[in-house]
Amino acid sequence: MNPAVPVPPDVEDLLRTLAPQILGTLVRRHGHGAFDACEDAVQEALLAGAVQWTDGAGAGVPENPRGWLLTVAARRLTDQWRSDRARRDREAAVFARDPSARDGLAPDEDRPADHDDTLTLLFLCCHPALSPPSQVALTLRAVGGLTTAQIARAFLVPEATMAQRVSRAKQRIKAAGARFGMPPPDERDERLRAVLHVLYLIFNEGYTVSSGPDLQRDDLTAEAIRLARALRRLLSDDGEVTGLLALMMLTDARRAARSGPGGRLIPLTEQDRTLWDREAIEEGARLITEALTWSPPGPYQLQAAIAAVHAEAPRPEDTDWPQILALYRLLSHVSPNPMVTLNEAVAVAMVDGPAAGLELLRPLHDDDRMSGHHRLAAVRAHLLEMAGDAYGAREAYRQAARSTTSLPEQRYLESRAARLKH
Repeated sequence: MNPAVPVPPDVEDLLRTLAPQILGTLVRRHGHGAFDACEDAVQEALLAGAVQWTDGAGAGVPENPRGWLLTVAARRLTDQWRSDRARRDREAAVFARDPSARDGLAPDEDRPADHDDTLTLLFLCCHPALSPPSQVALTLRAVGGLTTAQIARAFLVPEATMAQRVSRAKQRIKAAGARFGMPPPDERDERLRAVLHVLYLIFNEGYTVSSGPDLQRDDLTAEAIRLARALRRLLSDDGEVTGLLALMMLTDARRAARSGPGGRLIPLTEQDRTLWDREAIEEGARLITEALTWSPPGPYQLQAAIAAVHAEAPRPEDTDWPQILALYRLLSHVSPNPMVTLNEAVAVAMVDGPAAGLELLRPLHDDDRMSGHHRLAAVRAHLLEMAGDAYGAREAYRQAARSTTSLPEQRYLESRAARLKH
């Protein structure tokens, strides 16, 4: 969506919020086989709305913006099918089944006003037939409303490459025989975990860009938070959904303090905590506190609780490391993985000393999932520095710098190595 006139932020937010609802309605009506055509129609409707609602000549945002966009998108879809001879039979079948589609009115306009297909669309975009990168790309395109060019820029790949990825994702969903609807009960929890994981990946890529010159991509973190909020509105009784939103809020609250002049990376212990967003911290702490009172602790809730403990410390030396260590140990029991162990090792070092932390790292060097990962070398360097091994720390920092594809992280790690004397 690239209108020729500037779109006010409130209108842009409204359009992006409504986009998955309109797409979901059309796909539900016409079937996932029409995903591409429905998406094109929605994009045209969004563009029409962005122009007509803000050009000064019209009446502004209509009283029922969802109905307006749905009408325009349905008409665009009908016009597209009318111009395609190969789809005349299908068009006739659709009209026979739903006479109101002739004038572009949605057949479910009599549904409750809060009816929303966003959750169903998220489940479809995170279909298990897709790889995680394809799930991320399709979610950002269909649910997030980002253009293919925007997604490509975010992940530093050519637009043509990203277009192929999105197209293949749609074809794979079609080939898998997916239906537009909520997954059966026995698949729902697994599919929801996939949705949460995709939103987590989007946020993490925005918070610490995996490669290139930028430390962070605020547009991606903002989109992940927006989608997490939308998901929580739909599933407010799920503790992990609330936990993920809390984690995002508490983590993103540190954004303004994470970088200095020239994009220099500033680690947590050196950040100016007066720059932290206290409002976001308060919201995140409230969310995770509430969730933990009624929901069994899951991985996202535990990570949010850890982030909340960090956020509560006015100074680095005030951090309650024993509580953080206890939470990491619970997290390693609930969701064991090498990244959890990596972070647990730092907490162990802060409580029991660097030698204990280094001992916990030892098995990770033989873990194929961590082979060559710069974060393992970076944490080892940090703990070696704490232990007074300047030579070992310097070499580990250099190894980490060689392994990362993020330029800000690379510069930071090189600077840490340079500070250590022989």
